[in-house]
Amino acid sequence: MLNNLSLKFCLLNAENLFLLFDQPLPKNYVKLEENQWQKLSTSVYENKSLFKTIHLANTLKNTNSDIIMLCEVGGLESLKNFNLLFLNNEYSPILIEGNSDRNIDVGFLIKKKSAFYFDLLTHKNRDLNFLYPHEKQSLNKNYPIKITSHKFSRDCAELRLFKHDVNKPFLIILLTHLKSPLDPERIDPNGTERRSAELKTCLDIYSELKNQFKDCPIIFAGDFNGQASPHNTDPEFKSIYTQTDLQDIFEIAQVPTENRYTFYQVKSGLRSDGRQIDYCFLSKEAQTVLDHKSVTVLDYKDEFGSPIKKPETLEQKLALPSDHYPIVFSLENIKI
Repeated sequence: MLNNLSLKFCLLNAENLFLLFDQPLPKNYVKLEENQWQKLSTSVYENKSLFKTIHLANTLKNTNSDIIMLCEVGGLESLKNFNLLFLNNEYSPILIEGNSDRNIDVGFLIKKKSAFYFDLLTHKNRDLNFLYPHEKQSLNKNYPIKITSHKFSRDCAELRLFKHDVNKPFLIILLTHLKSPLDPERIDPNGTERRSAELKTCLDIYSELKNQFKDCPIIFAGDFNGQASPHNTDPEFKSIYTQTDLQDIFEIAQVPTENRYTFYQVKSGLRSDGRQIDYCFLSKEAQTVLDHKSVTVLDYKDEFGSPIKKPETLEQKLALPSDHYPIVFSLENIKI
């Protein structure tokens, strides 16, 4: 009887992974010209370019991950198509549509024939107990407002892995995509207040799970859209360190700061600023089974298998399969 399990994980913001088709694909679909590829869909959401989709799939296949955690997926249909058409149907795609006004969701790919079962839950309907300042002012003056609390911009998806009983998970993953710095309505500069409320609610969910499943390891991961590391921490993320036992995998493994960057902001003068905005935090129980040597940010590779240098121009950045880089790590000897 299997009492311990080792799993490899990959986290990636796949950048607008829409793969929606109105007709059967031709057998030679991987060799189509880009204009032919785009004509396969009449969706208002443009499909991810064929070149980028193939490059992205090859990158993920090379990780040989047991569980892939994805942000910015264009719904379950896109995830199913990605798995079937580009990943040799090796995974079980699971996703619950969230609240995104761009129809970008968080979802998972779980390798088939895994030695466990899984269950996916959503917290998309959970109140953040948050209103924007102008809404609070209206409420205080008894003016009518449409809502009493906002909800997640996307979701905080909860994946439970279990052997026999769904109520006795041996690992829980919380996957989120927090509010971006974009503020088109000019009501929340850099999205800070909304992102802070979403983070607080994620930590509330984490705390509840810790109390419910005392010894169960928990992963809290996703695109945080900010500096959530313990160094130069943005204010909205400081509660991670003051209120929880969560630790970033790069900090646990003592990976040098310059090797943690998952996103590059291209600036003028052939230079770019690297930042870590994607994170995999581990509970105290999960920290003890982290394989430190496995923790890395993957480079994208060219057709010859050589690492592609980090982008210094917008053109170089747009040529990559995603504007984010994948994080890979392993947990060893998880008790099940």
